[in-house]
Amino acid sequence: MNRSGAEPEARLVVVDDEPNIRELLATSLRFAGFEVHAAGDGATALRLVKQVDPDLVVLDVMLPDMDGFTVTRRLREKGHHVPVVFLTARDDTSDKVTGLTVGGDDYVTKPFSLEEVVARIRAVLRRTRPGEDPEDDATLRYADLELDDDGHEVRRAGRTIDLSPTEFKLLRYLMLNAGRVLSKTQILDHVWQYDWGGDANIVESYISYLRRKIDAPQVGADGVEGPSPLALIHTKRGVGYVLRLPPAAV
Repeated sequence: MNRSGAEPEARLVVVDDEPNIRELLATSLRFAGFEVHAAGDGATALRLVKQVDPDLVVLDVMLPDMDGFTVTRRLREKGHHVPVVFLTARDDTSDKVTGLTVGGDDYVTKPFSLEEVVARIRAVLRRTRPGEDPEDDATLRYADLELDDDGHEVRRAGRTIDLSPTEFKLLRYLMLNAGRVLSKTQILDHVWQYDWGGDANIVESYISYLRRKIDAPQVGADGVEGPSPLALIHTKRGVGYVLRLPPAAV
């Protein structure tokens, strides 16, 4: 039971060797409605996963006995396909690539906000729980923007917008994570996949293409531009990109 007496939203294992961070995370996640079991090293984490069968593991990369990547590999070798969200103090692309290729589902870079951790956990749970994947919904909606997966159509305030397959996939990923800032690395992983060996600046180019189409004013039959719609695609300088309403419109 969580603090309200209701069933917990999900069962989590939190693994971090720093007692203060571990306790803060565990307490905050319990307050958010999760059942939480905590561990301070990789060996304890492996035992806990076997004992409590969690819905998700929040796993620090740097542990005293084995790193988080090794813990994840051992879980996968033992047939445990529990989703994993990595915590890493190193904002290093190679770490993020390694984490996702060994079977991780997402990562959060320290220092992080507790709100961000909760949001990432819930996003991964939605993607991985049977019957709870938002991608199963054929139509995604945010503000006056709609994406019809089955018809491969995008509409803004009822106006159809023509997108290339890559632009469509990029917009879909932004809409699935509306309100969350996505790094270039995350976008490359989900839109282009890691077997694509190009320049990460391709993300910037495609965001620019998408912004011109999604946030552009509508042109009437007389060729006159209407008022500019509210901008939905925003750049968080030095961090990434996010689909959200402007602050004044929220």
